[in-house]
Amino acid sequence: MLRRTFSSLGCPELDLDGALALVAKHGLEGAELRVLGGTVDLPAYFTAQFGSPAALVAKLGAESRRIVALDTSLKLIGNTPEEREQFLQFLPWAEALGVPRLRVFDGGSGLDETTLAQAVDTVRWWQAMRRERGWRADLMVETHDSLANAAAIRRFAMAAPGCAVLWDSQHTWLRGGEDPLVTWAAIRDLVVHVHVKDSIDVPSAKHSWTYVLPGTGRFPIAPLLAALRADAFAGPVSLEWERLWHPYLPTLDAALTAATQNRWW
Repeated sequence: MLRRTFSSLGCPELDLDGALALVAKHGLEGAELRVLGGTVDLPAYFTAQFGSPAALVAKLGAESRRIVALDTSLKLIGNTPEEREQFLQFLPWAEALGVPRLRVFDGGSGLDETTLAQAVDTVRWWQAMRRERGWRADLMVETHDSLANAAAIRRFAMAAPGCAVLWDSQHTWLRGGEDPLVTWAAIRDLVVHVHVKDSIDVPSAKHSWTYVLPGTGRFPIAPLLAALRADAFAGPVSLEWERLWHPYLPTLDAALTAATQNRWW
């Protein structure tokens, strides 16, 4: 049974209650939080709405378990001390909620010796901080920029052991040019979370493709999900509906409805 979730990137206008209501409405396992109330600064949002991590947990109760990840903006490559400090502001909230993973980006535009060294430095900084503070939450790096194919992902993993991967399956398919089954076979031991979406080969304002409702595009979701099930993948499989960045998209509610109607996942 797949752990179906979504990213709140698809419902930027909603507050936390609204996002969790979508989880319940569509019978999903949970949500990863990227944006709430129109902001990606989740620590500031939580502080304004709830005051403290303890107050947030008290309000949510058992619903806390539905938050499967907090998505940050930190990039492993090319980050600054200020950006690391902004990232660390997520930790009190993640620890209180019992969130297992904090999403970070790879960053960069390619993986050479310099960029790989920067990524490894960030991972080692984090791992030292985590040991020192005794934090339970850990990183997962999204395959977004430099980690565009299985070879790059494996190279990074060898240099930064212990850093889990959030596999954006469409990025390696469209940007990396790899069949998702090929990528999965090569990196499945590293992956703890998967992003899925659908698209057509028509240019949009920002890309050489256009995102479409799940089940109406050409992403090969059926063989991918069959492979995940065959390998008993236990992590979240999350619809990353990028409505914050692409406001032409229908609502996340409509996308989740289409995913069910089209038997997409």
